[in-house]
Amino acid sequence: MVPAAGTEAAADFSVTECPGGPLLVRGEFEVQDADGAAIPKNRETVALCRCSGSRIKPWCDGTHKLLRGASEN
Repeated sequence: MVPAAGTEAAADFSVTECPGGPLLVRGEFEVQDADGAAIPKNRETVALCRCSGSRIKPWCDGTHKLLRGASEN
């Protein structure tokens, strides 16, 4: 993540870990792919996948809940 285009280097954003779930990122930021291209986001707060199971990476789609349930069986 980098500061959003046109903002100061000291970006105003926060990252919160959801236990067993995604990272919630709030504020002014830009997510980039491996080539440095911006990945469009349509809201100020996004959930970033950490389980690698999401079908809409890098965004969380709730798959971690299914994976957690499967590992408990």
